[in-house]
Amino acid sequence: MEIGFHIPDFCTHFRLNNILTNMIESHPEYFHDGLKIRSVFGTFPGSVWNGGRYLGGTAEMRSINDIITVFNSKDIPLRFTFTNPLIKKEHLGDSFCNQVLRAANNGFNEVIVMSPILEEYIRENYPDYKITSSTCKQIEDMDGVRDEFKKDYKYVVLDYNWNNKFDELEKIDQADRERCEILVNACCTPHCPRRGDHYRHIGAGQIASWEHSKNLLNKQPYKYEDFECPYMNNNIYDITDLETHISPETIIDKYVPMGFKHFKIEGRTATDINLLETYVYYMVKPEHQTKVRFDMLTKLTEGIQYFTMH
Repeated sequence: MEIGFHIPDFCTHFRLNNILTNMIESHPEYFHDGLKIRSVFGTFPGSVWNGGRYLGGTAEMRSINDIITVFNSKDIPLRFTFTNPLIKKEHLGDSFCNQVLRAANNGFNEVIVMSPILEEYIRENYPDYKITSSTCKQIEDMDGVRDEFKKDYKYVVLDYNWNNKFDELEKIDQADRERCEILVNACCTPHCPRRGDHYRHIGAGQIASWEHSKNLLNKQPYKYEDFECPYMNNNIYDITDLETHISPETIIDKYVPMGFKHFKIEGRTATDINLLETYVYYMVKPEHQTKVRFDMLTKLTEGIQYFTMH
């Protein structure tokens, strides 16, 4: 049995994910049998191609190269979330995004795509990258899902509304199930009518931030206005009653025997504590959860001084 997890984010959650992967390596007995981290997805600040979650700021190439090295040395690919739905031709030549792809262009790292324009550009200019089809496409008909598997994608991340619909999931060919990626902890309400608008809002904000940074007269950082959504800050225990929530028991007892091996945990903009609890919930055997939670939390807070003593 193999359970492959794809986790967020190699930049904003670098320290937490480094702690997690080190613990899996040193104490595999604490984790579910066959568990592997198959990728860390996300983006570096300053990426106009980024989508799904907004990330402002900038990143230096020295830090970028260090992060690439750390995870690749663990045999874990970085997977860039280049899923901005509003990308146009004028964005393709962005120097930073291209520099990042060149830095990680070792035949091991990956890209998640949504925009056909950007997908074509990456395929033509960076053919060594393995490409994944994004859940942001919101494909909710089975014919559309089957069409995705006919394309040259390493994985297809299913829309979360397919979760737990086993009669429908049975219609996916057995060979294609190994290329499916299931989003297990979606914070959105099922069939959210504003989801597409939210993705476009994030994409527009990422582009506006990029344009702001190119204007040398702007001395202040770009101020992104969040999309109004009551679900964005849900934690793992807020969503367990949703019909789209997938429990760890369901992964082990239902999905894996059906031939599904890849599972995505969202949380790129969650707090480290929130995401740590999600990792413990999904990855750790129940009898070891308290110890793993304590050990990881201790390592996560080492060196953080909360009060200054005089």
